[in-house]
Amino acid sequence: MTIGSVCKSLEREFPDISISKIRYLENQRLLTPRRTAGGYRLYSPEDVGRLRTILRLQRDEFLPLRIIRQEMATGRADAELPQSGGKARAQQRRLPPVVATSTSALRTLDEMLELTGADEALVRELEEFKVLSSSDDPSSQLYDENQCEIVRAAAELSRYGVAARNLRVFKTSADRESALLQQILAPSLRSRNAERRQEATEALEDLAAVTTHLKHLLLVGDLRALLS
Repeated sequence: MTIGSVCKSLEREFPDISISKIRYLENQRLLTPRRTAGGYRLYSPEDVGRLRTILRLQRDEFLPLRIIRQEMATGRADAELPQSGGKARAQQRRLPPVVATSTSALRTLDEMLELTGADEALVRELEEFKVLSSSDDPSSQLYDENQCEIVRAAAELSRYGVAARNLRVFKTSADRESALLQQILAPSLRSRNAERRQEATEALEDLAAVTTHLKHLLLVGDLRALLS
């Protein structure tokens, strides 16, 4: 199914579902649909079932994305939610953080270009404008999962005529938000207590997800005002 078909199939059960929300959950590493050679998303029945479970956990259990990701990763979340007490039980669990395996996720430039469908010229422009971090030795540059997703998003925007230099505003905004969130949690992040540092790291991820969603809501509000 295409992302539009998925959205349409779920809108009766989840009236607030939108294409942008599905993409947001994908950016949060909760969904990994297959991509066509042209970069379009295709969702299998398993992907749709996973998405339905995520949306139910958000709506009925009020779980943060970090907990949902952990539940999905360990296989403890299923489509049938508990009838009562689910939120309290989920909050009482002490689940291990999900850590990405950076080594296996590293890709060469050619691999990344094939994965994202982007042009090398676009990647170099992203590096030139500091939207994408680059190595002093481009020939040995390896790209992690986050960098690949940045390139993928930039490639999609380029189809609408958005150049790499236009994306600098997003990088500047992200840098400011990162500094703000680190400032909020600075004492805990610098604590000598390992457990407190771990809790701060998890809180930082939650804050990042909340601020990302807030930006999405503000943008949607501005666009709706423009069209009204």
